[in-house]
Amino acid sequence: MQRRTLFKNIFLLGLGVAMPLRRLWAARDCSRIEKFPFHRFSLGELELTVVTDGYLHMSPVQPSFAPGIDSAVVNQLLRESFRPTDAIDLGMNILVIRKGERRILVDTGAGAGFGPKSGWLPRTLEDAGIRPENITDIVFSHAHPDHIGGLFRQDGSLVFPHAKLYLSALEYNFWTGDHPDFSHSKFPDKQQLSQMIADIRKTLVALRPRLHLFEDGDELLGCIRLELAAGHTPGHTLVHIFSGGRELVHIADLLHSDVLLFPHPEWGFFGDTDFNQAVATRHQVLARLVERGESVFAYHLAWPGLGHVRKKGATYEWVGETYAIPDPAKG
Repeated sequence: MQRRTLFKNIFLLGLGVAMPLRRLWAARDCSRIEKFPFHRFSLGELELTVVTDGYLHMSPVQPSFAPGIDSAVVNQLLRESFRPTDAIDLGMNILVIRKGERRILVDTGAGAGFGPKSGWLPRTLEDAGIRPENITDIVFSHAHPDHIGGLFRQDGSLVFPHAKLYLSALEYNFWTGDHPDFSHSKFPDKQQLSQMIADIRKTLVALRPRLHLFEDGDELLGCIRLELAAGHTPGHTLVHIFSGGRELVHIADLLHSDVLLFPHPEWGFFGDTDFNQAVATRHQVLARLVERGESVFAYHLAWPGLGHVRKKGATYEWVGETYAIPDPAKG
């Protein structure tokens, strides 16, 4: 099973944006980083570590974000937030859970097959003192390639050879079914979409002997509860991590932009399989996160992806946690 064959021609790593790789990898080069930072903290009796697989440089902003919305309105909001109007960078924050002898990953990033701005996970794990071969379990929020691609090296071999893999049964059945339904999506290129579906199907079928399929509401490993949050994909799942009366909610791909989608959940992201369902799910989950004051971990928001959601007028805003993390050590 060749890694590059499985994901050949997937546009924007399954997010639905066709763009040349030269645009995607326009900035920082992993090879120049000698040591990666990480963020480590406790949740009850668990030790949690945030590492990174790199980032995705998405340009232009539309129609990836806010498809169909007046570009002047979108650009004004970006400028008011002191953000560029020509691109949005998406982090790929990876959470590692240590529970006793277990080392649990939630998602694996995009992997090494998509250029120098991704595939950092093995190095960032090593710099955090975590060896890939010691990962015991991997829980996937969904099956887009920027979440499962980090399983593989470029030669197709497994980065985490001893890990048990967990994925929603709904997600598996959707991608491996005869005719996955994208009639409610805003993917622009049906030919590219067909290629993406075929590649994800091949990957999941090849992984099936290693996959443990879960249902909505299942608990895993004594510290994880799974919650279906459909729309981005049919089996898109929130991962609740709990210990000692505390909880952290991993929201996966519920939102891809703090500036655009918290104040305007309805603007959406055209990588969503069911655009309107994703909007409804976004509203529902955001309202609950505010009501309960829950701690949140976001896969695609700015490092380290930790924060809270609060009300701002009739809508929402992201309040990210900040830390005095120095530049990577040299030498």
